Amino acid sequence: MKAVQFDAFGPAHEAACCADVPDPGAPADDEVVVEVIAFPINPADLLTIEGKYAARPPLPYTPGAEAVGQISQTGAGVDGLASGDHVMLLSRENWAQKRKVKAAEVLKIQTQPDRLLQYAMLKVNPATAALMLREYVELESGDWLIQDAANSAVGHCVIRLARKAGIRTVNVVRRESLVAPLKASGADVVLVDLDGLSGQVSEATGGGPRLAIDAVAGDTSLRLAECLAEGGVLVNYGMLSGEPCKMMPDWLVFRRLSLTGFWLARTLGQMPRAGIESLYAELAGHVQDGTLAVGIEATYDIAEIKSALAHAGQQGREGKILVLPNGQV
Repeated sequence: MKAVQFDAFGPAHEAACCADVPDPGAPADDEVVVEVIAFPINPADLLTIEGKYAARPPLPYTPGAEAVGQISQTGAGVDGLASGDHVMLLSRENWAQKRKVKAAEVLKIQTQPDRLLQYAMLKVNPATAALMLREYVELESGDWLIQDAANSAVGHCVIRLARKAGIRTVNVVRRESLVAPLKASGADVVLVDLDGLSGQVSEATGGGPRLAIDAVAGDTSLRLAECLAEGGVLVNYGMLSGEPCKMMPDWLVFRRLSLTGFWLARTLGQMPRAGIESLYAELAGHVQDGTLAVGIEATYDIAEIKSALAHAGQQGREGKILVLPNGQV
């Protein structure tokens, strides 16, 4: 079978390739074999290949934080799952045509065929958005938050989930051309990141938001923090600028601002299985009712992984890049 692998760290489209690897074989009693239908390319995957993520994996390595697939075999001791079931993969190393994993490492899903690809993208970005919205500040209907990278997949999820909860959003972007599309998606306020941002935010919100969500770091985190109301929290979940987060010490002391980080893998690792199931059942409901619909810019075959990775690394995309390792759905 085929899988994506890399045996040295470097630019993703150069380091990774499509390789022939052994078939995973029959499942043990507590395992299932999954035919992978689709997987997205996320920033964390690119950072893993570049050697810039939380920990460098042993090489050669197959990346892939999420995927959706269909069970083809189940072990003798597996209950509640059967051949033909569609599942989300909760483990890593998913960029392959087949995966053999513990039954506890998948979640069964029920969905219409036209929304199946949305489940390939459910584990990371929607969960990141949902958890950041409720883990750090108790926001109520009518409250405000501010976020950068608002046109990203996480950014769109924040907008849609916040709007459903009655929370209002200030969305910071780099291009004027993004203002109208984001407002059409449900954003309350969209501002281009320029000097004077804090004054515009204060005027729009009547005093400043209590939560800032930051994917960029660097000077952008400083500008978001300046916009916060007293006692506000800036949550960083990304490093798009490649620079450290910034915060003025007098804001920490006199305005009681705080700066913290969010990492989905750690948060999920600390949740009981029932909590994980509840989280994704909630998000699946949002997919089914149309609240969550992540845009897809292009799909690729697994043999085209270098082109897919190059596309995923481009600025200004209007959707996620998906790979369909066993052909078109």
